[in-house]
Amino acid sequence: MAALCSEFGDLVQIKKQLITVISLCKERGLVHSVKWASELAFALDPLPKNELPPSATFTEEDAQDLDVLGLAKSYFDLKEYDRAAYFLRGCRSQKAYFLYMYSRYLSGEKKKDDETVDSLGPLEKGQVRNEALRELRVELSKKHSAGELEGFTLYLYGVVLRKLDLLKEAVEVFVEATHALPLHWGAWLELCNLITNIDMLKSLSLPDCWIRDFFMAHMYTELQMIKEALQKYQSLIESGFSKSTYIISQIAVAYHNIRDIDQALALFNELREQDPFRIENMDTFSNLLYVRSMKPELSYLAHNLVEIDKYRVETCCVIGNYYSLRSQHEKAALYFQRALKLNPRCLGAWTLMGHEYMEMKNTSAAIQAYRHAIEVNKRDYRAWYGLGQTYEILKMPFYCLYYYRKAHQLRPNDSRMLVALGESYEKLSQHVEAKKCYWRAYSVGDVERMALLKLAKLHEQLNESDDAAQCYIIYIQDIFSCGVSNPMEQLEHAEVSTALRYLGQYYFKNKLYDEASLCAQRCCDYNDAREEGKALLRQISQVRDHMEASSTDLFGPLSSNNTPVRRVSPLDLSSFSP
Repeated sequence: MAALCSEFGDLVQIKKQLITVISLCKERGLVHSVKWASELAFALDPLPKNELPPSATFTEEDAQDLDVLGLAKSYFDLKEYDRAAYFLRGCRSQKAYFLYMYSRYLSGEKKKDDETVDSLGPLEKGQVRNEALRELRVELSKKHSAGELEGFTLYLYGVVLRKLDLLKEAVEVFVEATHALPLHWGAWLELCNLITNIDMLKSLSLPDCWIRDFFMAHMYTELQMIKEALQKYQSLIESGFSKSTYIISQIAVAYHNIRDIDQALALFNELREQDPFRIENMDTFSNLLYVRSMKPELSYLAHNLVEIDKYRVETCCVIGNYYSLRSQHEKAALYFQRALKLNPRCLGAWTLMGHEYMEMKNTSAAIQAYRHAIEVNKRDYRAWYGLGQTYEILKMPFYCLYYYRKAHQLRPNDSRMLVALGESYEKLSQHVEAKKCYWRAYSVGDVERMALLKLAKLHEQLNESDDAAQCYIIYIQDIFSCGVSNPMEQLEHAEVSTALRYLGQYYFKNKLYDEASLCAQRCCDYNDAREEGKALLRQISQVRDHMEASSTDLFGPLSSNNTPVRRVSPLDLSSFSP
């Protein structure tokens, strides 16, 4: 099959390969890979009967194991894994050997879940291990050394190594599995979860196959390289996968990651129209509805998913978000715990539960939840950022700095991470670093419009009045020129009055009375600055009266002290009248 891996030019050949791999994965009980390949195959045009791929050829060993394999697979489908493994012992075909080892692995996983589901809460759940892993590793290692593992069994060996935290060996085995069987999406996905940065991705020797483009697009999304991810997905759509709901969902997730909420919401709504009973990614959709405070839509989504399947992880996360939006944080945490009972490796549930514990001021539980999220996926910037916020509440700035740095490394162009880093540096009196962070946050596009304010206040605190004034000027010009249609929205921005007050006093001290007067007049538009604005206008009026009185004495000596010095370009608010 590796040799048959086509380029995108031949969609018929790709469709054939997908049909073949669907059949192979079905026989081995790899249901998630079956679903992924089936969704892609559905997005391509049907093949005529004479173009359908032939059934897989049988070896002599396959023929001998046919009956026992059929029996064992029926037990496997009923989740009777020990029973399936018992009948498969001693079988010689590769298909039967994979199902034998996979049954033993799933039996161990099922026993682990059964032991923990009632006895322990979700925060302790990660401490219980699958007892079958070590035996499986020993047996598979011997076969691997002898070169007897085919693509599917290599994938299983990689999963066992990953579960035992032997991550370096796991990466090597998964790469080997993708070469042995390029069309098995499960191996690519497992590999994706182990790649921590772009340098590691570039260092891997991966097979040259059309499925690699899907992997790279997924990888770019995970590494927050959203521009590259969107380009990849666009090229896949143009290659013939325009009907793929998988690609639409991935593009929606990518827009969610860069906080382009309108685009992401539009795509998720399109996805729900095409596939109304879909549950995957609906937790991400609910995050967007939560951010926009769209209570009716979030309520409808939650009720809809409960009708479809109330015991799915995504359903529990959506309900948790719904209760969180209603400020019922105890109920929200309860539903995130339910999600984790169903799947202890659910990254979103750990992070969201951490947020709920933060709202309930339970910092120790929040820290534990965020740490579990990082164990599941070290690339989750939200968990690192959450840990930074938790330690900020605990007034531990060195810890804050460490976690915010980690979040910033994962999201180098996210202004929130940079502002948080700047605040940590400021608390540690590392003012030069703090200034760099605030300015960088403004440069990359300040989401919350706080970076310049914090920079200006830091300059003010350090008596760097020229720099502070410059920051306040840029801040005010940004606020009044940001395209807000309603002038009252501009006035409502909390810190505009602070900036105008400072600039009024700054210009007054530098004898730029026209600019000072303009700032004082603008201060009168704000309740908290009105009195100071009026006081400054009176001061300016007195100074001007005094200057006019002095100028009537035509023969008075000229004084160099009366010459104003323009240190900062004056603020022009004439075109931004609120």
